[in-house]
Amino acid sequence: MTATLARADLHPKLDVRFLRDLIHPERDLWTPRELRELTSAVASELTTPLLDILDFDPDRRWWARLGLTGGVELWLLSWLPGQGTEPHDHGGAAGSFSVLTGELAEDYRYPGGPIRSASRPVGSVLGFGAGRAHQVVNRGAVGAASVHAYSPPLVPTREYASLADVPHEIPPLPARRLPLEQLRVLADLEGP
Repeated sequence: MTATLARADLHPKLDVRFLRDLIHPERDLWTPRELRELTSAVASELTTPLLDILDFDPDRRWWARLGLTGGVELWLLSWLPGQGTEPHDHGGAAGSFSVLTGELAEDYRYPGGPIRSASRPVGSVLGFGAGRAHQVVNRGAVGAASVHAYSPPLVPTREYASLADVPHEIPPLPARRLPLEQLRVLADLEGP
């Protein structure tokens, strides 16, 4: 459930002036730096309402859509110990995530490069461009939560058997340049 602004949807518990000003419904594409600033600001300035929204699902990663415009999608995800993603890229979309609670482990690879690993403790913020694949897992003993943003919104992800299978070039997948109402339906069906 979201509140609708002209050209933007916001989660009803986050329909505040701060986020309305931050999400820039008129912006068509966001850079990795802008996405990083967005997830960082949301995680640090809206912590209390985010924790009020946050839930955990023992069967799979849980998520809630926080915001959606024609240029960006914003999500809150939770990760119980052992929960994670498959190795994947974001189909040519730029992205960012900020760790709100707990700690996440990330293995990542740029095409043709080595596989690298990083610990992402609470407060960590990362922005990345289109040519990057990764796998994110909660390897800790407590639940974790993170705020994610992608631009353009709802570009399909591509999964890999392992990060070693990432090709030397990650071609972009087509962005879904659709009216907000159609993007909203797709976001609700697909999740992050």
